[in-house]
Amino acid sequence: MKRISQREIANLLGVNVSTVSRALRGLEGVSQELRQKILSLAKEQGYRPNPFAVSLRYDTTRTIGVVVPDVSFNHYAQIVKRIEAEARKVGYMCIITDSNDKYENEKNCLELLVNMHVEGIILCLAQDTTDFSHIQHLKKIHMPVVLFDRDADIDISSVVINDVESAREVTCRLIDGGAKRIAFLGGPNRLKQTADRKHGYLEALRERGIPIRKELVKCDFLSFSSGFSNTTELLDMHDRPDAIVASHGLLTLSSMKAIEARGMNVPNDISVVGYMSDWISEVLTPRVSFVKQNQKEMGIKAFKLLHDQMDGDTCVQHVIVKARLELRDSTR
Repeated sequence: MKRISQREIANLLGVNVSTVSRALRGLEGVSQELRQKILSLAKEQGYRPNPFAVSLRYDTTRTIGVVVPDVSFNHYAQIVKRIEAEARKVGYMCIITDSNDKYENEKNCLELLVNMHVEGIILCLAQDTTDFSHIQHLKKIHMPVVLFDRDADIDISSVVINDVESAREVTCRLIDGGAKRIAFLGGPNRLKQTADRKHGYLEALRERGIPIRKELVKCDFLSFSSGFSNTTELLDMHDRPDAIVASHGLLTLSSMKAIEARGMNVPNDISVVGYMSDWISEVLTPRVSFVKQNQKEMGIKAFKLLHDQMDGDTCVQHVIVKARLELRDSTR
C-alpha cells in the first residue's frame, strides 16, 4: 500500500499542507478540533514521516557513507559491521557502497554519496587507485573523510594495521622455523599496503642475513587467479620456496589451493602464513597461521576519527592498529 503524504492528508481535509505539518509536529496555530482530525486521519492511513525530507529540511541527514572494495569479502564485512554499530550508537545510519576494487567505480560511489548529502565518508581504496584528486576534492568541499585498511601518502586521516612490523614479524618467525627460501605474494606495487608489507618482509631478510631473491617476490593484481598462477610459478622453480608470506586473504587461499593441486604437504613441504580472518583459517586444512588484523578495533577507530571531524576537528590523524601473528598448523 502506498504511504500517504502530508499533501494527501491536506487535500482530504481541505486544508493547507503547512497546517498539516504544524499539527503533526505539535506546533501552535492549529485548533484542537482540526489537530485531532489530522492526527486521526494520519493514524488511520498509516502516515509515516519521510526521514530524508525532514533531514534535508534541517540540513542534516544523520547518515555516513562507507566505500569498500568488496562488501562480500569477510575482512571488509567485519570492519563495516563495527562501523555501522558505532554509528548507530550516536544516531547515524550507514550507506554501504561497493567499488568492486575499481578506481572508476570508487569515484562513482563517492559522487553518489556526496549527492545523497551524507555527513562523512569512510573509504577503503580500490587497488588500482593511483590518482587521489577525487578524494582530495572531498576536503575542498569540507566533507569529512577517513581512509581505512588501505591508505595513501596524502593528507587524509587513516586507520591501518602495522603493516611493516607485522610482515617483518611473520618473516622472522618463518626463518626461526628453519625457512631459507621465503616467497612473498602481494597485490600491486602501487598499493601502499603491499609496499609496506613487502618492506617488512625484505627488512626481516636483511636482518637475518638471508639473500634477497627477486624471483621469490610476486606482486600482482589481487585476485584468486593471480595468486594461484603466481604460486604455481614459484612451485615450478628448481629451487622452489620453502615458505610463503601471502599478504591478502585471497592470495592465502589461492596459494593453499595451488600447493594442494601439486600434491604437496603444508607445512612439511612448504609453510604458509597469510593475512586473513581467523574463522577462515580455522576451516582450512591445515589451519593456516595468520596475521590477526583486529577488524573490530579498525572499525571503531575509523568511525571515531570521522565523528571527530564531523564535530569540527580538522587535525589529520594516522592511526595504526596493532595486528598480531597467530600460529596454527601451516608453519613448521
